[in-house]
Amino acid sequence: MVLERASGAVTHRRFADLHDYLRAGDLLVLNDTRVIPARLFGRRATGRLIELLLVREAGGGAWESIVGGGKGLRIGETLEIEGGAGARATMAAKLAPGRWRVGFDAADARAILAAAGKAPLPPYIHRPKLDDPARESDRVRYQTVYAHHDGAIAAPTAGLHFTPELLGRLGSAGVEMRYVTLHVGPGTFRPMTAEHVEEHELEAERFRVGAETVAALARARSEGRRVVAVGTTCTRVLETLARRGELPAAPDQGKTWVREEGGGGLQGESALFIYPPFEFRTVGALVTNFHLPDGSPLVLAAAFAGREKLLAAYREAVAQRYRFFSYGDAMVVV
Repeated sequence: MVLERASGAVTHRRFADLHDYLRAGDLLVLNDTRVIPARLFGRRATGRLIELLLVREAGGGAWESIVGGGKGLRIGETLEIEGGAGARATMAAKLAPGRWRVGFDAADARAILAAAGKAPLPPYIHRPKLDDPARESDRVRYQTVYAHHDGAIAAPTAGLHFTPELLGRLGSAGVEMRYVTLHVGPGTFRPMTAEHVEEHELEAERFRVGAETVAALARARSEGRRVVAVGTTCTRVLETLARRGELPAAPDQGKTWVREEGGGGLQGESALFIYPPFEFRTVGALVTNFHLPDGSPLVLAAAFAGREKLLAAYREAVAQRYRFFSYGDAMVVV
């Protein structure tokens, strides 16, 4: 679906027609994070199966983890990792309800993930906990074709629509392409439960913007060229940069920012929550999916497209039987 912000007009196209809505000189920004097989299953001494979703490294070989089915777990208790060739996990500290710091007896937990981990698919995609025939295909399919830097626990799903052929056509048409890395974490998909939207807080997510992308963004802004964000994760990175004064100013003004080795690049964390009304300072067009009704990505899309125009487009999408959510159809807002 193509939604024109100015008029609210909706057009129905195939994603392969994206080149009709991009023009030579546009800067297309994509999130090249790579999803790690972050879902593990561990068995208690009682035989009960516990789900571990490894969120981020916590130092010393431990990981901050979301734990499912963990009622009654104790600090110091160990779990035998299913399919982990004898690997064990230790419940090191309880951080919050359902959140633990989990240690591993192996030198590198990533080796355990490689051997026994499953793709962290959304909960509405049902897979067997054990003996899952789709395990290997999920680990491949739940990635963009340009995924490069390991660290996400969910795919930047707007990018799943791109193929190498389409990217090649866009490049041949004069569209410039650059990448940012935002490792998608629980903050992106955690439902909003606050009574008022402005009371919702996003959990910070790590990102990195290389020197070439910083320079390309500065050039595009100075030349008045359009920046097209692929996905809400890219949008939050770009608008975070703009609000920190990092484009094209020197990248040392924000306390959480550090220079990349080699100079010119930036890395940090973003907890920017975008909701209406919002002044977009960098992003001029958006490629996104159709989102869950209680999620922050939907609120971001409403801020960009206009709330009433977006809701009208969603009603049309339902009438036309568009597919929603991670493996669903795409919307281009221009």
